[in-house]
Amino acid sequence: MRLVLYQPDIAANVGAAIRVAACFGAGLDIIEPCGFPMKQRELRRAAMDYGALAPPVPHDSWEAWTESRVGRTILLTTRADMALYDFTFEAGDALLIGRESAGVPDAVHAAADARLSIPMAPGARSLNMAVSAAVALAEAQRQLRQREA
Repeated sequence: MRLVLYQPDIAANVGAAIRVAACFGAGLDIIEPCGFPMKQRELRRAAMDYGALAPPVPHDSWEAWTESRVGRTILLTTRADMALYDFTFEAGDALLIGRESAGVPDAVHAAADARLSIPMAPGARSLNMAVSAAVALAEAQRQLRQREA
């Protein structure tokens, strides 16, 4: 399973996503350009010592990432047609998270194999991208472990 960040805006959020990927044993891809320099000190500080456990793999563009992709692309979005808990995950899935400020462009949205939302309380708009990643990876791993048992 891989976590894929589409043109992230905030270094601290990427650092938190690195920690999430490391703790869940997921790979991490970052589709550039980012809203900050990838070697920024804040990013290293936010990732703490988890960067070695989930080193980010940079991709110059959406097209570059799609050429290297293996498995399905699962987009987490507020514009989803299915709830996260109603979806059946597979081990090779790539969980795609859009920019904090704008999500993903319509073409990327349409290219995803599935679009999922995380059910929230009425009136709540969205979760932080790293929190969303953690919720989705936890659910995916729960499903995969349950099938192995």
